[in-house]
Amino acid sequence: MNEALTLLSFGEQGWGDTIASGVLITVSLALATLPIGLILGFLIALAKKSSEPSLKLAANIYTTIFRGLPELLTLFLVYFGVQIAIQEFIKLLGYDIYFEVNSFVAGMVALSLVFSSYASEAFLSAFNGIPQGQYEGGYALGLSRYKTMRFIILPQLIRLALPALGNLWLILLKETSLVSVIGLADLVREAGIAARVTKEPFLFFGLVLVIYLLLTMISSVGLLRIERWSKRGDAAR
Repeated sequence: MNEALTLLSFGEQGWGDTIASGVLITVSLALATLPIGLILGFLIALAKKSSEPSLKLAANIYTTIFRGLPELLTLFLVYFGVQIAIQEFIKLLGYDIYFEVNSFVAGMVALSLVFSSYASEAFLSAFNGIPQGQYEGGYALGLSRYKTMRFIILPQLIRLALPALGNLWLILLKETSLVSVIGLADLVREAGIAARVTKEPFLFFGLVLVIYLLLTMISSVGLLRIERWSKRGDAAR
């Protein structure tokens, strides 16, 4: 027991600092991915609702690709594919410069692509749950399409999509562990290094399990409060 506490302690003898750094990277990656994924997902949902066939087709192709590909393969395509493409472009320009994609940025982009493809379906379902009369009422009041979307549709959209988006956030939080394979010093990678050095895999991966459960529980409590806040008007009525 004392040996385990020593290994998990902060300072020169323990791995607590390293694990804490990994937790920070994991949470930072998830938080950086979330707004990008939400914005992309919302725009894709708008494209799917568009009367323009080309926009609708492009949005459907996008979601089919990134919902169909394994997340790990998407990560490899972004990390290695973009790096190779930029390297070849630099060579065409006549320069001999080595270019390497940042693993944090690659992870953020890959996870955003996957998250947005699923978030678009959540937004689309929420759009379908809003009666057409809400749009017509906004236009009848003299509001523009933008103001109708902002003041009438968007608040209802967020409330309807929130449960599905909450589930996607929990999935995103766990999928950040994939970035360990491209060298990002996240929680899983740091715990793996500690396990190999100390030859205590059960201790460190058990700790990772507990940390992910705690992050999930904290997120669930936060999402529940946000959902209650979003429904405060329903209780009043």
